[in-house]
Amino acid sequence: MTELNDKLQNINTFIFDFDGVLSDGKVYVQKDGEQVRATNVKDGYALQYALRNGYNVAVISGGYAESMRLRYKDFPGMEMYLKVSDKVVMFHEYLKKHNLKAEQVLIMGDDIPDYKMMLLAGIRSCPADAADEIKEIADYISPRPGGAGAARDVIEQVLKAHRKWFNDNAFVW
Repeated sequence: MTELNDKLQNINTFIFDFDGVLSDGKVYVQKDGEQVRATNVKDGYALQYALRNGYNVAVISGGYAESMRLRYKDFPGMEMYLKVSDKVVMFHEYLKKHNLKAEQVLIMGDDIPDYKMMLLAGIRSCPADAADEIKEIADYISPRPGGAGAARDVIEQVLKAHRKWFNDNAFVW
């Protein structure tokens, strides 16, 4: 755990998959074809809190529905990359755009499409219900499942390590 705590000090960027990480992985298709996913408000609080504390936050997902983008439209600075076919390419583009090193990034993924991108990150994390292949490479497995606080778990750990959790700006949305 000490090695993980040391790595937490380097993190200034969070990248999340959407389906199975920020949502529980279920997709509800409405009559008009719109796909709806459920997200967790506590994850949402932690995402916007990280943004307000100066962290980079992005979603890199193979999924796409306008509702995914709409969920986080009021989170200033949060970047959404949806319908991404090659997450490794997008990860490298994101690093270049923000002048980041891989060791500054914590990635949370849950399934095989996240595997190669996760291998590049400073910290590889996943929800409790991630695929076995992802758990095998994870530096940290949250005790929370996807869409039920896993994202908040890792954000909270990083911000606590940086002494930025529960500070004076914690009490507003």
